[in-house]
Amino acid sequence: MTTHSGQGVDGSGGVDPGQPLGQIVTDLPGSARVLERHGLDYCCGGGASLADACAEAGVDASEVVAELEGLQPAPAPDWATMGPSELVDHVVAQHHVHLREELPRLSALATKVASVHGDRHPELAEVRQTFELVKADLIPHMVKEERVLFPAVKELESAATMPWFPFGSTAGPISIMLREHDTVGELLERLRQLTGGYRPPADGCASYAALYEGLEELERDTHLHVHKENNLLFPAVERLEQQLSRVAATG
Repeated sequence: MTTHSGQGVDGSGGVDPGQPLGQIVTDLPGSARVLERHGLDYCCGGGASLADACAEAGVDASEVVAELEGLQPAPAPDWATMGPSELVDHVVAQHHVHLREELPRLSALATKVASVHGDRHPELAEVRQTFELVKADLIPHMVKEERVLFPAVKELESAATMPWFPFGSTAGPISIMLREHDTVGELLERLRQLTGGYRPPADGCASYAALYEGLEELERDTHLHVHKENNLLFPAVERLEQQLSRVAATG
């Protein structure tokens, strides 16, 4: 689990390459798109520093810093300052609801495009298969969060003493969520490779373009979704448990 300290952006708007990617995204609105454009993983890999991530990806860190510093100033997003319970509600309303609407639409669209264009573009069979794996990962993942982890988060934040959970510490379900985040991240990266960066071919129809546009938006939304959980919510829950455990030890 990753925790962060410090700020990704200093008071003058400068970007520190030594700060974690996840912290930069939290502190600097618009930075997620810049990092994604350079293939830098700020969600599952949010604990890595900008400098280290650039070195691993073979990207010029100074170029990324310059782009980040060129972003127009904007207020920090509301979710950056939310407490755990409020953030849980935000994740469900902002991301889970969106996924439950979007995944069936993309599934039908992927089937349609593969049936029409599959002869000329055989990669569409794997695009569709990989998307279905993403869907199969995300749907039960959301159910587990909403039925197990998120209610526990709310109970923790309102508790005066450490509550009892049938699964023990929240570290158990959180570790499962982290592994599943890694899995969906790998599948999304595979989709990006298969689609050539979500660029439809010249002979692609409007549905082909709509599919690739939808898949790219799914990637973008899921990256932000995972960032909010991995780099903000889960560390906050860990701190809550530690505080309540200290109270129990001294009580």
